[in-house]
Amino acid sequence: MDYTHTVKSPVGLLTLAGDGDNLTGLWVEGQKHFGVTLKPGHMEHRLPVFRKAEEWLERYFAGENPAIDFSLAPFGSPFRQAVWDILLKIPYGQVITYGDIARQLMAPGGRPSSSARAVGGAVGHNPISIIIPCHRVVGTGGNLTGYAGGLRVKTTLLTLEKADMDDFYIPSKGTAL
Repeated sequence: MDYTHTVKSPVGLLTLAGDGDNLTGLWVEGQKHFGVTLKPGHMEHRLPVFRKAEEWLERYFAGENPAIDFSLAPFGSPFRQAVWDILLKIPYGQVITYGDIARQLMAPGGRPSSSARAVGGAVGHNPISIIIPCHRVVGTGGNLTGYAGGLRVKTTLLTLEKADMDDFYIPSKGTAL
């Protein structure tokens, strides 16, 4: 059984999802792929893992870099799981590119096992946004592209983390931040 719980945040309403023991989803209202991993018939219930996730989110939005002290169980293919594991290792306030992640996923012997585009698909389908920090992934040259929650949310999160925003660029607007 899947359970959900909605909380308010500085970036809008967030929906948390869980299986009873683990956090399985966290989506910003209106986000692409919202709730895609939820099973039909999920019900609203306040689980202990939701309380822990809410505490984490409160500390995060207060400008802290809290440790994750609850279980995450995002559903996805082995490739997506590998990408999400890399996302969890991106330091607070720092960014990497889709290409950086593709290079980290290189097969033994130095042969590419994925492209930056495939990585982008996995990053975009991250079902536990914010906590699994897909907002810390940027395009080549610092282009702020590809965030399922929208560029406003991505910019807000990176600003909160005090990432160096001087080098970021939004191609669709043609302006540097």
